[in-house]
Amino acid sequence: MNRDYVEADRRIVLGFIEPHFMAGFSGGYKGVFPAVADLESIKHYHRAQVIGDPLSTWGVLAGNPTQAQVRANGALLPVDMLINVTQNRRREITGFFCGDVIAAHDAGCAFAKKTAMVACPHPFPIVVTSNSGFPLDQNLYQTVKGMSAAAQIVSDGGLILAAAECGDGFPDHGSFKRFLFEHPSAQAMLDTINHAPAPIEDQWQVQLLALILIRARVGLQSLILPDEIRRAHLEPVADIATRVATELARIGRDQPVAVMPEGPMTIPYLA
Repeated sequence: MNRDYVEADRRIVLGFIEPHFMAGFSGGYKGVFPAVADLESIKHYHRAQVIGDPLSTWGVLAGNPTQAQVRANGALLPVDMLINVTQNRRREITGFFCGDVIAAHDAGCAFAKKTAMVACPHPFPIVVTSNSGFPLDQNLYQTVKGMSAAAQIVSDGGLILAAAECGDGFPDHGSFKRFLFEHPSAQAMLDTINHAPAPIEDQWQVQLLALILIRARVGLQSLILPDEIRRAHLEPVADIATRVATELARIGRDQPVAVMPEGPMTIPYLA
């Protein structure tokens, strides 16, 4: 871990609690691990068998192997105090959760689930999502979060439509774009990840996107060139409303459509 953190006389951890697509919720010991961990630890934390576990998902703490790693490694050194907050869509603080790390974090997560998660009675054949605008929709790498939120309630074989500017592209740096382009299918990406002798840079986001694509079709309206969107195994969409109308004409105009304008800021789950 970071030397300054290790050698500090007092450790006060600050953070923001919101639903998280792997750890269940952000905040708590996540302000320590993987926040101030070294690269090898971060890669191990994102290893394929943990990311692929069905309990490594939005809003789940109990039995979540990702959160278990966060808490075990975050507690290797004593933390004197946790200061976590929750926020609304206007970035206003809606709650303070302070004191013992686990007790404060559990209380904050319970509040976040009540205020930032929505129970849905059934899956939807069409789910329209965003990545909550700037700065979260700067690139496709981050936009996977909005797609993952939509995937929680999409029907098997259904259609996810994501609107995200992606002005920074995939982005071009890192291995995310190359990983997508070099594989002919989502299953091929998962095969490479699951059989790699060691974690590959950016593989966790590729893995999450591939798991979504195994279950559903995904269309993207963005600034990324259509040919590049197709090479990433997604459908380029020029207009969300037109694409929704086309899909409803195919499956029946009385079919329900879920709309998530806040993207990963408000997480749906099946009741």
